[in-house]
Amino acid sequence: MNRIDDAQIEKIRKDFKVFSQKINGKKIVYLDNAATTQRPESVIKAVENYYDTSNANPHRGAHALSIRATKVYEDGREKVRKFINAKSTKEIIFTKNSTEALNLIANSYGMNFINKDDEIVIPISEHHSNLIPWQRVAKTKGAVLKYMYIDDEGRLTDEEIRSKITEKTKLVSIAHVTNTLGVVYPIEKIIDYAHKKGAIVVVDAAQSVPHMAEDVQKLDADFMVFSGHKMLSPMGIGVLYGKENILEKMPPFLLGGDMIEYVSEQDATFAELPFKFEAGTQYVEGVAGLSAAIDYIENLGFDFIREVENQLTEYALDEMGKIPYVTVYGPLNMKDRAGVISFNIKDVHPHDVATIVDSNYGVALRSGHHCAQPLMTYLNLNATCRISFYFYNTKEDVDIFIRSIKDVRRWLGYES
Repeated sequence: MNRIDDAQIEKIRKDFKVFSQKINGKKIVYLDNAATTQRPESVIKAVENYYDTSNANPHRGAHALSIRATKVYEDGREKVRKFINAKSTKEIIFTKNSTEALNLIANSYGMNFINKDDEIVIPISEHHSNLIPWQRVAKTKGAVLKYMYIDDEGRLTDEEIRSKITEKTKLVSIAHVTNTLGVVYPIEKIIDYAHKKGAIVVVDAAQSVPHMAEDVQKLDADFMVFSGHKMLSPMGIGVLYGKENILEKMPPFLLGGDMIEYVSEQDATFAELPFKFEAGTQYVEGVAGLSAAIDYIENLGFDFIREVENQLTEYALDEMGKIPYVTVYGPLNMKDRAGVISFNIKDVHPHDVATIVDSNYGVALRSGHHCAQPLMTYLNLNATCRISFYFYNTKEDVDIFIRSIKDVRRWLGYES
């Protein structure tokens, strides 16, 4: 693909009203997309249209508005099914976010099918949402939680994968793309190897689904989770995919509302998939927004999205490599790398970096441990700064960011 210039991206940015404003008198340079993305007008209007034309409680109502709300919700489920190429809508469960989806798996599958001395394997780089639930399962069930450790550039070696996933492994849970170092793990290879050892695999796709095509059938993933707000849609809507034969044998996680079939004084039976995992009133407007977000992403195409992110990431890495007091963590080239870069500036705390570049240059980046404290401990770090790109970012954004981090030490009184 040819180089993508800023003029192409500026046309896209017009779909995002948030970029029309200034903060502290500066253009917004939004580089915190791994935390959450901005919303295009089409997504906002989809939510507004739902409220204007179809707002009602879905599924159980016989009146016209309830039927409309049900259609919005179930059409959204079908759209998600196609988006990740699941076999059936029975395999698509709506949640609040990836965190809730991972907790559902840990509580419903882990607490019922992981036993004493079984092994659960995760990388040291996992987000707390894909770590703490497995700690609890291991402690409660007497299982063993094992970690795969990364090499100097943040990658998982074949030797490390094979040494940790064994015949004792019953579950592997892993992010396709790490939220801290931006490493793209060889997920297909890991799933295949884990299956040969008899383990099931949970894929945290929160950082991959917005940026690359995910095909659950091709991957043969047993579970996959992702969050809408990291892919243009409203906060509060997420997705859990699970193979139908596994979901069928799992008990419900939350109880009450739409997930029941019949309730007596002393007992209850539960609805069929996927409804048995969707207790309470559903977030229909969130699904409307998620559907519009999928449409927007598919209209752009993942080839275009990846090309924009790759070009910006490569350019940023090259420019950051020229600054002697900047340390970049993770891969230093584009091999197995997504549009996430973690770094530190010598003698400056990441929180100070974030404050200075925001106040002086309008640069929004993330600072902290990024919900990955075990990784920070492993890397002997307290925190890092993190930038992350999406298709609406420009080369000018990178140039402003580079100027901003060059200025940080001078602003604090260092000579260079």
